[in-house]
Amino acid sequence: MKKYLPWVLVALVVIIGFTSYNSMVTQRNEAEKTWANVESAYQRRADLIPNLVSTVKGYASHEKETLEGVINARAKATSTTIDPSNMTPESIAAFQQSQAGLSSALSKLMVVVERYPDLKANQNFLELQSQLEGTENRINVERNRFNQAATDYKNLIQKLPNALYAGILGFKPLPLFEAVAGSDVAPTVEF
Repeated sequence: MKKYLPWVLVALVVIIGFTSYNSMVTQRNEAEKTWANVESAYQRRADLIPNLVSTVKGYASHEKETLEGVINARAKATSTTIDPSNMTPESIAAFQQSQAGLSSALSKLMVVVERYPDLKANQNFLELQSQLEGTENRINVERNRFNQAATDYKNLIQKLPNALYAGILGFKPLPLFEAVAGSDVAPTVEF
């Protein structure tokens, strides 16, 4: 019996290792899938913008600077991508910054729209605005789902016995979305 004990222990360590590895792969893949959903939601927003700009252009053609700002911000936002297998806090921050630039440009566009009552009443514009608002909500939901999946994955790889294998096998935590600097300060509204 004693001569089999080392083999039993080795077999137990191997079985636990395989089980841990499979669990970590599954959880990491789930987190990467939720990241793809985040990118998909942002892409939906980017896809709506050309139609929105086109509609606004018809009513506010002399607002060229604002319209170009939205187009340029969209181009920057869609060019910033992240490889989910190599996420870093810096890459998430760069992604957030490019998306924040687009959000800011869209906010400026909506301020311009306030000057054009006919545009605000245009059915096509109202529908696009509604779709954009719905997309912003989807983005928030997908970001929250990603943060949850990344947290679940982080918990899995940091708990024993998985923590023993995670470092050896190269499993690292994924960064989370965080609030953009200054978002804790309420904007000043003046009339």
